Amino acid sequence: MIELNKMVTVQYELYLHGETPDTEELVEKTPAEHPLIYCHGVGMMLPAFEAALAGKNPGDEFDFTIPYQQAYGEHDPKGVHELDKNLFCIDGKFDDDRVYEGAIVPMNTAEGQIIQAQVIEITKDKVTIDLNHPLAGEDLHFKGTIAGVRDATAEELEAIRNPKHCGGCGGGGCGSCGSDEGCGGSCDSGCGGCCD
Repeated sequence: MIELNKMVTVQYELYLHGETPDTEELVEKTPAEHPLIYCHGVGMMLPAFEAALAGKNPGDEFDFTIPYQQAYGEHDPKGVHELDKNLFCIDGKFDDDRVYEGAIVPMNTAEGQIIQAQVIEITKDKVTIDLNHPLAGEDLHFKGTIAGVRDATAEELEAIRNPKHCGGCGGGGCGSCGSDEGCGGSCDSGCGGCCD
């Protein structure tokens, strides 16, 4: 049964509102060979996600929606910034291998904290970035199955308490370490998995 300190394996589909009010669009689906694996109750996932799965057992199906207020909040227009293009240059050349519309790029705050920003527009002289979570303002509709539940090992709990890299995941693997291996969270949805 899913409870505190259990390692949970989940196969799921994530739907967002479609172009019309009565439609939904599938935006993410865990491949069979790469299910979501997380440790329940330790803050790796959205609290509302964990609450919806608490008490379930292997084989149980689920179908729930997390309102945006309990997910990634409203999209804040103050999170959108227009920056000089030269900030994205390496040796005097614009880094178009990593900086393109839709790309997630690491940025440093004035306090030295690294945050993830999405590039939303590139013009001749400017790059517009969005510091909001890509799913801000979206209700998250999850459907899926609990594939497995087991006790977390002492090593897993230690790795969770002292992670090497956390969050920052992007499509196709963990953006923090560049690998699919050890990514303990949903990469595209940014639910907060860790890599070790």
